[in-house]
Amino acid sequence: MYRSRPDRPVTLPLMKLRLPLAGWLSLLHRVSGVLLFVSLPVALYALQESLLGQDEFERIRHALTHPASRVAVLIVVWALAHHLFAGIRHLLMDLHLGVGLSAARQSGMWVLGCSAVVVLLTAWSLFA
Repeated sequence: MYRSRPDRPVTLPLMKLRLPLAGWLSLLHRVSGVLLFVSLPVALYALQESLLGQDEFERIRHALTHPASRVAVLIVVWALAHHLFAGIRHLLMDLHLGVGLSAARQSGMWVLGCSAVVVLLTAWSLFA
């Protein structure tokens, strides 16, 4: 029978853990995948409604002008961009390209930078 030792922690202090860049990228890749999965039914519903006719298209277009909708679109764009770039990075690493420590850090920074550029360009076009 398993007995816990009193000198061992019961739970991990998650806020005190220091993940390396690859750990954060992996975590964000999973979060972005979940966000894309959750947003897919909403996007498909909006597409279905917008294809029904001109009035429905205008209703969806008007709904997307609301600031909360624009923020939601921006979050989904971040999720798509990050998931795409991190997925390409993972595929290249599966081909044994960029698996060294410095190359992995550099590619991780490229993933964060490219997804940030996509989000900034989208935010500029949405809120300008």
